[in-house]
Amino acid sequence: MTRLHDLFDRQGQSPWIDNLTRIGLQSGQLGQLMAQGVRGVTSNPTIFQKAMTGSAAYDDQFRELLRSKSVEEAYWAMVFDDIRSALAAMRPVYDASDGVDGFVSLELAPALAHDGPASAETARSFHEGIGEPNLMVKIPGTAAGLPAVQQMIAEGRSINITLIFGIERYGAVIEAYLAGLEARQGDLSTIASVASFFISRVDTEVDRRLTEIGSAEALGLRGKVAVAQAQLAYQLFQERFAGPRWEALAARGARVQRPLWASTSTKNPAYPDLLYVDTLIGPDTVNTMPDATMDAVLDHGVIERTVDGAVDEAKAVIARTEALGVDLDDVAKTLEDEGVASFAKSFDELMQSLQDKANELS
Repeated sequence: MTRLHDLFDRQGQSPWIDNLTRIGLQSGQLGQLMAQGVRGVTSNPTIFQKAMTGSAAYDDQFRELLRSKSVEEAYWAMVFDDIRSALAAMRPVYDASDGVDGFVSLELAPALAHDGPASAETARSFHEGIGEPNLMVKIPGTAAGLPAVQQMIAEGRSINITLIFGIERYGAVIEAYLAGLEARQGDLSTIASVASFFISRVDTEVDRRLTEIGSAEALGLRGKVAVAQAQLAYQLFQERFAGPRWEALAARGARVQRPLWASTSTKNPAYPDLLYVDTLIGPDTVNTMPDATMDAVLDHGVIERTVDGAVDEAKAVIARTEALGVDLDDVAKTLEDEGVASFAKSFDELMQSLQDKANELS
């Protein structure tokens, strides 16, 4: 038994790995992580960029695909193969958990982040093309993405809503999920969803603004706001998945939409390496971690329920931060814009790298 097993068995939090590479699949690394307690996998364009351009693992397949496909079509074919391999590896976890875990997340092309109808159409094609029940398609939680989320849930598809940076947008994500469930007829038990609330990037942006303010109080709040906001998001989760509206859906088999803590590696080396793990442990949550953070949990993680142990303190941190003039709604908008741009940049760089490789292979 490892600390990752304790995280789920004792505290009800599912550890997922935020990494998917062909080398990891072929070497058995994912199987080793599962044996240590990993219960799901997330991926994104940045991860695939590093995997495809950082090794020769894809070269033979890429060369063959280029005989009949464009560079971008070849990219998606290689991604789908990796996703299918990961889905097969994680299927025993999905089956044993009755569909709670064992998911593999696949992200839409970043260019769709502000195109709701195209997001819905592409998410549908991913689910139908891959055809596995433990696939989660990632749709950004942008204003344009929320109708697509609601539509996909209404169609009975499992969705990971990503790039959530603030409480207000998180509330809208929950509403899209609930409304989607209400629009669907019959049994709801096969639908799963997570709401990916990004953590460390919030501190990066808020700390920058607090440093600009420069007062002792402002400087003393650095490194505290991201955790406080996530803890208040968990309070909202508990409130919204309770009461008559939720009970009516639960009676039809609906599952709660779990908060997923994303971006949980510390960006500031002055902060503890598990700042965004040890402080956000609690039932019905997921923490998706990069390799180094997961290694740190296995080595010295403190597995205790913390996500709702200091709610009053979290409220005070947020109130003090806003009183100093830090607009957290603006922080969330800034980070959403940067997040979409960052994934788009990674995707564009990947396409260029693959085009260069295609030229070399030909």
